[in-house]
This record gives sequence, C-alpha cells and structure tokens, in this order.
Amino acid sequence: MEAVPQCEFMITIREVAKLASVSTSTVSRVLNNSGYVSDFAREKVENVIREQNYSPSAVAVNLSKRETSIIGVVIPELDNTFFTEVLSGITEVCDQRGFSVMCCDTANSVEKEDHALYILGQQRIRGLIITPAQERSNAEDLKRLHNSLKRIDIPIIVLDRHIDGITLDFVCYENYGSGYTAASELIKAGNKNIGVITGDLQLRIARDRFQGVQQAVLDAGLELDEKYILNGDFSVPTAYKLAKKMFENNTYPEGIVTSNNRTTLGFLKAANEYKIEIGKDIAIIGIDSIEVLDALGLNFSCVSRDTREMGRTSMRLLCDRFESDSEQHKLHVVPCQLILKGSERRTLK
Repeated sequence: MEAVPQCEFMITIREVAKLASVSTSTVSRVLNNSGYVSDFAREKVENVIREQNYSPSAVAVNLSKRETSIIGVVIPELDNTFFTEVLSGITEVCDQRGFSVMCCDTANSVEKEDHALYILGQQRIRGLIITPAQERSNAEDLKRLHNSLKRIDIPIIVLDRHIDGITLDFVCYENYGSGYTAASELIKAGNKNIGVITGDLQLRIARDRFQGVQQAVLDAGLELDEKYILNGDFSVPTAYKLAKKMFENNTYPEGIVTSNNRTTLGFLKAANEYKIEIGKDIAIIGIDSIEVLDALGLNFSCVSRDTREMGRTSMRLLCDRFESDSEQHKLHVVPCQLILKGSERRTLK
C-alpha cells in the first residue's frame, strides 16, 4: 500500500509563539522589527520561523502597525467602462508600488456602500479611493458616510464625485468645461437649437456639466428651449425613455449634448428605433468617449478624458498622502479633450 502523502499547512503566529515559548506580541515585534525583544527571545523565535518555514501574511506582518499593503477601492458602477478603466489605472500604479487592490462595487446603493466601508475597515486597508454612491443626496446619508470615513481613519482619495461637507484629496474631471465645449462645438457646426440630456442634477458633476451647456448657449446669443432639457440620471434606461418620448412627438433639437457614456447609449438606442440618423437628422456631441461606436461606423464626436490617468493620479496622490501628514488637501482636475469625428454637424438641410 502506498503511503498517504502528508499535507503541508501554514502554522499561525500563535503556534510560532507556543513553539518558541514566548507571547504572540513578542513574535509580532520580531516580525516587524519594532519594540524591545531580548536577544535570547529573538533567537528562539527566528529558529522556529526557520524550522517551520513560517511565512507570515501581509496582514500579520503589519498587525502591530494596524496597516496592510491593501488599497480599498469603492466604486458605484463596475459595469460602467469609465470605472473599469479608472480601476485599471489604479491597479497599474499599485502593481508598480507593491500594493494589492480590494475593490467593492456598490451599484449606487447607500446600504451597499455602508457595508463595503465596514468590511474594508475590518481588513485594515492602508488607504481608500472612493467614488460615492449616487444616492447620497440627503443629510442623513451624508452624515453616515462622513462617520464611516472618519471611523476608518486612513488616507482617503475622493474620485469623480464630490462629497459635500468633508475636505479630502479630490481627483475630478473638468465637468463645467466639458459641457461648455460640447455645446459650443455644436453651435459652431451650425446647430442653433441645442438640447441636452442631463445627469442626476442632485450631483455636482451633473449640475456643472449642465451649467456649462447653458452658458455656452447664452454666450452664443441663443436660448435653451425647455422642452429639449431632458432631466436624466446618468443611466441608459432613463436616457432611452426621455429620448424615445421626444422622438414620439416628432420634435427634437438640431443638436444635442449627452452628459455621459450611458446617457449617450440610451439616446442612441432610442434614435435607432425611430430611424433618426446621427450626423444627418440630428447632431450629437457626448461627454465621454465610447470606443465601440467607432467600430460601428457612427463617427461619434465627444468631449473625452483620460480615464486611466484619473485612476493613476488617484493612486499616486494616495501614495503621497502615505508620506505626508499635511492638513492641506490637493485638488487635481483632469482636463477635457474635444474629439470631432463628424456627428457634431447635420448633413440634412
């Protein structure tokens, strides 16, 4: 009969302490090279570590410091290409600097966000990058978020969406400028009647983009027709319903600004159903690029941003914060970039 192979297993810090006849805190001090340990006790611990081939986890190594090499990332829409690209940028810098990423998708739910922050706090993460849930619009929800962030008590970077009532390092997009640029270029292309599908106007980023559109129209000596101001929420279904209702009435503006990638997709879905041709029947400039539209031959014009760089910048700022106790917080604004491919003008006269 063949011998049954012995299973290998990793001993714990408690077992190391027991074998060395010392306390777990002594083992921890040896592992972290911190605090006083007698030469005799240190030698016993090191002998056990060698004999048992003990390899402490990252959590155990940093237990006494209450920190790990894990970076927490909390985002509201993992299925949104914007956030997947941001996460790619964060991961890129983490790989370079020896950090691991623990990502939580809140699906824009306050309850899921509260739970994610609790779990990450239990993991003793080194730092946090967070884009708050879209629902954080009332005082009670904001207070809970403030309390959760204070309780974690680690360096934090806020990404893309502002958190009212709290000052932290912040990486954001040139939101006002993106709305202004999109509307201005539609007007330059000969469109005098401009519409817009907004994001959730309870969010500052949505208000800023909408105000940019408004100002561009005013600066051109024109007016926004209220019936072409479609109040959305940055989602595909809502943009689709709003655009569909507009097309059902067989009245729509010459040019329209869509306020993010999902708003654009919802609008295009409705336009396709009603046989409205982009760049012919109606002009469009969207905020955020959508690569697949080029593959479909739509020649989609947009005001874009380097989303991966937003992720890289967020992680670099977090690393800077690890090295600094400065009370002065940083604001990094990612500029918008105009990309014209033809959908900004109508060919039907």
